[in-house]
Amino acid sequence: QVQLVESGGGLVQPGGSLRLSCAASGSIFGFGAMGWYRQAPGKQRELVAAITNTGGTNYADSVKGRFTISRDNAKNTVYLQMNSLKPEDTAVYYCNRVVGRWAWGQGTQVTVSP
Repeated sequence: QVQLVESGGGLVQPGGSLRLSCAASGSIFGFGAMGWYRQAPGKQRELVAAITNTGGTNYADSVKGRFTISRDNAKNTVYLQMNSLKPEDTAVYYCNRVVGRWAWGQGTQVTVSP
């Protein structure tokens, strides 16, 4: 069972940027697409960005053009660069496989507020 540890969250003003990291305890290569999810208070967890083993990406409409997902298979790490942040991006962010998810990590809190 791979364990996931997210980091990089924090408090940022609207328009600001953050870079999230997700470190896996084991190899993520060959395990298919990885994704970043988020869950805002009172809302369901949603997939906002995904990346395949070969680097193909897909984004939710709400973050397209602002967020960039990347992965470093050698370091077993997935990243999420978030630019032009909005208050509605406030949530706990998690990473996981897109299909056949492992146990969830603790997530990292992102708060966008003046």
